[in-house]
Amino acid sequence: MNTANKLTMLRIFMIPVFMILLYIDFPYHMLVALLVFIFASVTDFIDGYVARHYNQVTDFGKFMDPLADKVLVMAAMIWFVSCGRMAAWAFLIVLVREFAVTALRLVAVEGNRVIAAGWSGKVKTAATMVCLCVMLVPFGSILLDWVCVLVILVTTVYSGIEYFVKNADVIDWKNL
Repeated sequence: MNTANKLTMLRIFMIPVFMILLYIDFPYHMLVALLVFIFASVTDFIDGYVARHYNQVTDFGKFMDPLADKVLVMAAMIWFVSCGRMAAWAFLIVLVREFAVTALRLVAVEGNRVIAAGWSGKVKTAATMVCLCVMLVPFGSILLDWVCVLVILVTTVYSGIEYFVKNADVIDWKNL
C-alpha cells in the first residue's frame, strides 16, 4: 500500500474517533474533535498531492479517497443535525447531490469516460470542510452556523449543477 492510500485509510480510521469525541463529554472534547476533523481534512489534500506528485494514483485511491471524504463530511453533518445545528433538509440536499454526482460518474464509467473533479467540486469540498471546522469551534454562534450552512448549500448546489451541465452528454436522455 502506497503513502497516498495509507493517508486515505488513516482518514477512514479517524472518522469513528471523531464521532466518539463528539458524543463523549469530557473537558475540551469539542476542541479535540475539531483537531481530529482538521487533521482528517488535511490528509485529504495531502494524499491527493502525494498521489499526483509521486505517481501513486491507484484504482483503490480513486474509489476510497472520495468515499472517505464523503463519509467524514456526512458524519459531521449528521452530528450537527442530531443536535439541531443544521436542518435535516439542508443535509438532505448535500446527500442527494453526492449520490447524484456519484451516479453520474458511474454512468460515465460504463461509457469508458472518467469525470474528473471539477474546480467547483474542489471549491465545494474545501468550503464545506472549512465551514464544518468553523461550526465545530466550541464558542460558535447560531448565526455563524447558519452562514456556514448557507455557504455549504450554495457551493454544493452550484457544483452539482455544473457537473450535470458539463457532462449532460453522458446521460442517454432518450432512453430514460
